[in-house]
Amino acid sequence: MAWLRPQAPRSLSTRLLLWLLVPLSLLAGLGLVDAYREARATANAVLDRVLTGSALAIAERVAVNSEGELEVDVPYVALEMLTSAAEDRVFYKVEGPPGTFVTGYRQLPVPETTPTARMAHDVRFADAVFRGAPVRIAILSGAAASRDRSISFRVSVAETTTARRALARDILVRTALRQMMLIVIAATAVFLGIRRALRPLARLEEAIDRRSPDDLRPIRHQVPREVGRLVGAINGFMLRLSEALAALRRFTGNASHQIRTPLTVIRTQIELARRAGDRQTALAALDVADQAVAQSERTLAQLLVLARVDEASADRMDTAPLDLAELARAVTGELEPGAARAGLDLGFEAPEGEPVPVRGNAMLLRELLRNLIENAIAYAGAGCRATVRVGMEGKTALLEVEDNGPGIAAAARARAVTRFERLSAEGPQGAGLGLAIVDEIAKLMGARMALRDGRDAPAGEAGDGQGLRVCLRFPLADRAGAGASGA
Repeated sequence: MAWLRPQAPRSLSTRLLLWLLVPLSLLAGLGLVDAYREARATANAVLDRVLTGSALAIAERVAVNSEGELEVDVPYVALEMLTSAAEDRVFYKVEGPPGTFVTGYRQLPVPETTPTARMAHDVRFADAVFRGAPVRIAILSGAAASRDRSISFRVSVAETTTARRALARDILVRTALRQMMLIVIAATAVFLGIRRALRPLARLEEAIDRRSPDDLRPIRHQVPREVGRLVGAINGFMLRLSEALAALRRFTGNASHQIRTPLTVIRTQIELARRAGDRQTALAALDVADQAVAQSERTLAQLLVLARVDEASADRMDTAPLDLAELARAVTGELEPGAARAGLDLGFEAPEGEPVPVRGNAMLLRELLRNLIENAIAYAGAGCRATVRVGMEGKTALLEVEDNGPGIAAAARARAVTRFERLSAEGPQGAGLGLAIVDEIAKLMGARMALRDGRDAPAGEAGDGQGLRVCLRFPLADRAGAGASGA
């Protein structure tokens, strides 16, 4: 369940401290384990020397008496040197030849196994348990000689391990304290360093908070190099946002103007029809109002298409293989009745039975072609002809819409593809969006658009009442699967 998951620390300082403290704590733990092993070895090394001295002191007092037996006078100092604040207990045992007990604690276990440690030439050490307590035993082998014989002996001195454990513990505690102090000092230094390093970010935050919602200027504050790319990304985003807001303001202003004008005409004509004294005048006013309604309807449709084009982008747009010839044939068939009513002879040319495969968005391509044909219907004029032509040239698909109407002067063709740009106040009224929509959709599809004279234009009279040919070249797509996508 989501609420059971631990929340990740949101603070950058906390995260950095955790990244520092967790590895340091692990290293400190491993260090303490090693320190404890070293502390025990150090305690044994130090106290084994004392234990060895005690065994040597006793061994020096072993002698052979007149009866040929071993005797020992255990010196008090041999056992006194082992006394400590830990109140360890001391045991000793002197043995003669194997199986012979001389003096001391008979039950003291002296192992015969391989010694675990070695300090002097004849001293060995072993660990055992005696009277319910762990003991450390120093075992010294030697020989006592008389005038006629030599008798071997073994001196064993044992001491409980309380002092050894206390010494090892003290060494471990001091080591742990030093490591804890090191971790605390490192954490404090990192925390203070992080706070100091994040001050430029705090100043940046304050500067951004003080800005008004309309202030989208680039950020100029000095920031650490590691944050420079973030600030650059924010500046780039604010630049794109500023451009988008400016485009939205322009679009809103132009759209409101384009819609308000025909609405004003409609209201005016309706008022004229209401005040008209005869039927003919009223019908004429209503005809003008109907034309304004049709113009508003077309303008709104173009504005919606333009908004959709602005929203789309080449990397987010849904594309699919389609047959450009089939799509153009379908759109031309849909608009042919309207062209006939306007007195325009609309034709279509395409390779017979051969698909023209392209990859694109079928809806946007339909809008592109619809705008081209509606432009031809609106501006070519009654009695003219227009032809939608589809074909292939090399590795490109060619789409042309040609009419033999007035055309566009060569000097004005660059303005013709600008949004809300009307080349003349005369002729059919429009929003100046048709060719702008075509150009932007073509760019989204990776196509190139060019405005040229009609094919029947005489040489040397370019763009002077000799028709208009809008040429678009699309990259060809794989022929497989393009046949059924254009409908």
